This record gives sequence, structure tokens and C-alpha cells, in this order.
Amino acid sequence: MAKSSTAASTSSPGPDAIELLLADHRNVEKLFKKYEELAEEGGTYNEREALAATICAELTVHAQVEEEIFYPAARDTLDKEDLVDEAIVEHATAKDLIAQLADMSPDDDLYDAKVKVLSELIEHHVEEEEEEMFPKLKKAKLDTASLGPKMAERKQQLVEELGVGAEPTEEDRVATSLQFRE
Repeated sequence: MAKSSTAASTSSPGPDAIELLLADHRNVEKLFKKYEELAEEGGTYNEREALAATICAELTVHAQVEEEIFYPAARDTLDKEDLVDEAIVEHATAKDLIAQLADMSPDDDLYDAKVKVLSELIEHHVEEEEEEMFPKLKKAKLDTASLGPKMAERKQQLVEELGVGAEPTEEDRVATSLQFRE
């Protein structure tokens, strides 16, 4: 029988765990789309290499936070652990592709293909989390409000340790400046 955590509390400070993961998912989707556009338009070696490195770094941090904090809580909450097991296997596959990309350069024959396969793997992984795992965890009342701040703190630690993080785009800077003008 699954252990049920307390229901999410609205008074808990910080972001909700699932909201954090969803934000990461949307961010990496944008990065993959941008990479695909660069590859199709003949983006430069440096542009493609930098963007692929950003994608891989974002995925590495995201996966580590999930594996250290979110998945153990999910495993304790769900009656069936299949979804967590599958997610961990998908992470391992993504990590393998990330390692392969790290040993390659954008002018290698299979570089763009490997980024594309990584994108498709992540798209599938995100779909399973968002359509299967997250709804089941919400129904089981996983306390995502208390997990969120822990995950955000760990993510920040990893970003600082690894010196990674997507640079804000011009669109992000404009949106932020508009928010502060209002």
C-alpha cells in the first residue's frame, strides 16, 4: 500500500514541485525547437555547439533533481512504481546520448541526429510524466508544495556547481522588463 503524503498546502513558501518540473519541460522544449531551427537553417558550428551544451546541461540538472528528490517521493506515494522505474531508465538513455554528444562536435556526421533523438526521447519522457505520473501523484496527494522549495534549492546548487544555466533570451529580457514597468 502506498504511503500518502499530506495534501499540498497553499501556505508553503516557494514553488510547487510539479510547477518547477513543468517550467523545466517548457524551457527545454524551447531550446530543442531553437536547435532544430538552427540545424535546418545551417546555424554555425559555435551556435549549435553552445545550444546543444545548454540543452545537455539543463537536462543533466533537471534529471539529477528528479532522481534525488522527486522520484523517491513519487516512489513512496505511488502504489505501482513502474512509472518511476521507466522514468529512471529514460534518464539513463538520455544521459548516454548526452555523454555521446559531449564527445562529438557539430560537424560530426551524427551530431544533429543525436540531438534530434535526444529531443524525441525527452518529448516522450515529458509526455509520460505530464499525462501519467503527475496526475497520479496529484490524486495520491503527494505534498508537492513542500518538495518544490527543496528541489529549487538543489537545482540552484547544481547550477552553481556546474556553472550551467540557459542564458536569458532577448524575449525573456523584454518580458521581464515589461513586468517591472507595470
